[in-house]
Amino acid sequence: MLKNNIEIDVKVKCVEEQTTQAELADKVGTSASYVSRLIKMPDKIVNRAFVQMMEKLGYDIELTYKKREEGTE
Repeated sequence: MLKNNIEIDVKVKCVEEQTTQAELADKVGTSASYVSRLIKMPDKIVNRAFVQMMEKLGYDIELTYKKREEGTE
């Protein structure tokens, strides 16, 4: 099971970075509606087969986020 709520995670990170989902979409070269749909469906972000494999091995998945240092991309 994916323990993260991807939608909330992205929204919180947008607030922290003082950006909107529309601005984020523009930065990655896609539409705001696509970003919105994507974050509402976490199985589109984390491959469903991967989640199922880890579950069968007895693991849950929890994503962590680490802020990149300035100047590294």
